[in-house]
Amino acid sequence: MSNEYLDISHVSIEFPTKKGPFKALDDVNLQIKQGEFISLIGHSGCGKSTVLNIVAGLYQATTGGVILEGKEVDEPGPERAVVFQNHSLLPWLTAYENVELAVKRVFKGQKNKAEMKEWIEHNMELVHMSHAMHKKPSEISGGMKQRVGIARALAMQPKVLLMDEPFGALDALTRAHLQDSLMEIQNDLNNTVIMITHDVDEAVLLSDRIVMMTNGPAATVGEVLDVGLARPRNRVELADDAEYNHLRSEVLKFLYERQRKPEDKAA
Repeated sequence: MSNEYLDISHVSIEFPTKKGPFKALDDVNLQIKQGEFISLIGHSGCGKSTVLNIVAGLYQATTGGVILEGKEVDEPGPERAVVFQNHSLLPWLTAYENVELAVKRVFKGQKNKAEMKEWIEHNMELVHMSHAMHKKPSEISGGMKQRVGIARALAMQPKVLLMDEPFGALDALTRAHLQDSLMEIQNDLNNTVIMITHDVDEAVLLSDRIVMMTNGPAATVGEVLDVGLARPRNRVELADDAEYNHLRSEVLKFLYERQRKPEDKAA
């Protein structure tokens, strides 16, 4: 058995359709170490979200499976928190109450009222949202909502943080601020993170490894790129960094030239 922290092993999944079974993923293998930041990148329809949903326990693989710390993943659980592109906050609750909901679910019987309050405030502070804790989602910006969504996920103290294009709907400046916050948080907490992105710069800036998916149907892992850039990373300094630009061009080449599976090219 693999001794990796998170082992995605021989995962394939088929969905029933009127025209017969549709194979979305074919033999996806990925071993992830504790504290690693992994980005999944590829064209739309290449099964990135499907991989994430299988790790989250929202989908069951048709063959193969996922093992986290020696235990098989077969249903959703608080040790795998998901941050979606849409913040999915409850509009009638304040930012604080949205985080509190998750904390009460996970830490019921483990933390008393005062400890819960301190823990919620700590996580709001991590995402720089202490000043707006008691505002409702309608009173804060899109970037702030996404910060609350990240605070809620972190407050569950997950072993793995799963992020499905968390900054995809944000403007460039807000996105940059949140990327910087995420790097800070990961540096502090050493979370294991799997993030889906369409943004090549984001993938290179944030990741330890970039997993490039082939086009679907029957998508699989095409190539894995190690990102050996020293941390902490500064986006302004990296703009002129030769290694950063080399990695960036490798991802772009894959996306625009090599994204098909080897057997497709021979056809």
